[in-house]
Amino acid sequence: MNQDDVVQLLSPEGERIANPEFTCLLNGEEIFGLYRDMAIIRRICAESTSLQRQGQLALWAPIRGQEAAQIGAGRALAPNDFSFPSYREHGIAWCRGVPPENMLRLFRAVSNGGWDPNKYHHSVPAIVLGNQVLNAVGYAMGIQRDGAEEAAVAFFGDGASSQGDVLESFVWAASFNAPVVFFCQNNQWGISTPSSVQMKVPLYKRAAGFGFPGIRVDGNDVLAVYEVTKRALENARAGGGPTLIEAFTYRMGAHTTSDDPTRYRVDAEVEIWNHRDPIARIKALLVRAYGVKNAQFEDVNTEADEIAMKLRHDVLAMDRPDPMTMFDHAYAEEHPLIEEGRRELIELGIGGLKK
Repeated sequence: MNQDDVVQLLSPEGERIANPEFTCLLNGEEIFGLYRDMAIIRRICAESTSLQRQGQLALWAPIRGQEAAQIGAGRALAPNDFSFPSYREHGIAWCRGVPPENMLRLFRAVSNGGWDPNKYHHSVPAIVLGNQVLNAVGYAMGIQRDGAEEAAVAFFGDGASSQGDVLESFVWAASFNAPVVFFCQNNQWGISTPSSVQMKVPLYKRAAGFGFPGIRVDGNDVLAVYEVTKRALENARAGGGPTLIEAFTYRMGAHTTSDDPTRYRVDAEVEIWNHRDPIARIKALLVRAYGVKNAQFEDVNTEADEIAMKLRHDVLAMDRPDPMTMFDHAYAEEHPLIEEGRRELIELGIGGLKK
């Protein structure tokens, strides 16, 4: 990463870096809150990985190493903004208030989503790469037509950035000056494909070809991510149109629990990024600049463990849904084909009639 083209407010050692364009005005308590969020979501992720390995989840997409990108962006969102995630945005879901157990319903295979998007202003996970980006632009165009002072945010990875849906979304957003922020977490690997194969110029520079600004931020610097995302959202709400944010980060673990990253990347690369750990970075700042004591960090660890244990209990208590419920939310209103499907399952003796 060329340091000349990246916004950074905090060094890997946890020291403040002056930036002429961005200044973090968060106080010590607010920064400690970001640390707490990151520590808790990392613990949730670790527990979810364990649940999958024990056969309690069908799949899990870890986020270790990407906590700063997600918590920084998630905390920059205003209550009425609407976020559109992929299958890895557990940190965003946490910031939007989604209960941890609901984050796992999809991966437990007991739900097609897990929560009410309208309640949390956070859409359910998109499994099809890039689909959520189109949805975000459509929603943003609706915001325009309603005259609301809100914004939409689409979260996706560097791999998805090569999908046609994403590039088409850029076209529509630029053409209609839609109030949307494109937030790409460039974790360097589209499963086993390195980003160097996907792009010959920095990813954020793609925005220029579509006619809107792009910016690269250190994705392991939660302060920089927060400030950059906050400004892009303010610009969108004020009618300034779309922005592409490239959060340059790293996926420390596997793409999903069905992946073995040791087959396509070397240990030395992982070790380099270990020294750029986003949680260790903000912790160092809190100790050095705000005098936070070890006991306060231990309190967060205890809280995170309690949340993880409750999550495990809640997941193990999830029952298989009645197969008939698969028809409940296919259409907003009754539909002849849906009723036909219900009748066929009843004739096969599967489930009960769901009114």
